[in-house]
Amino acid sequence: MVSGMATRKVTITLDEEQLDRIRVLVEAGSAPTISGFVQHAVGVALDDVAGWGALLAQALRDTGGALSDEEKTWADDMLGKPERRTRSVA
Repeated sequence: MVSGMATRKVTITLDEEQLDRIRVLVEAGSAPTISGFVQHAVGVALDDVAGWGALLAQALRDTGGALSDEEKTWADDMLGKPERRTRSVA
């Protein structure tokens, strides 16, 4: 964490097994604190999402732009997502 960065205390829910594993890392000195571990993990996840977003944007630019409705439906089917509802324009 950057010194002087504003922080806010929040309540999160973790699986007990995950919490136990984090505690083991803290006790072994591999993580500073439980909070520090979670802050680091959130930062990594945010960077990961941003990276995938940039990668997807570049891939779309390289292949002709945004996905068509048919391509979105195909992707949803492949990912096992529920049927996409389209809004009707009145």
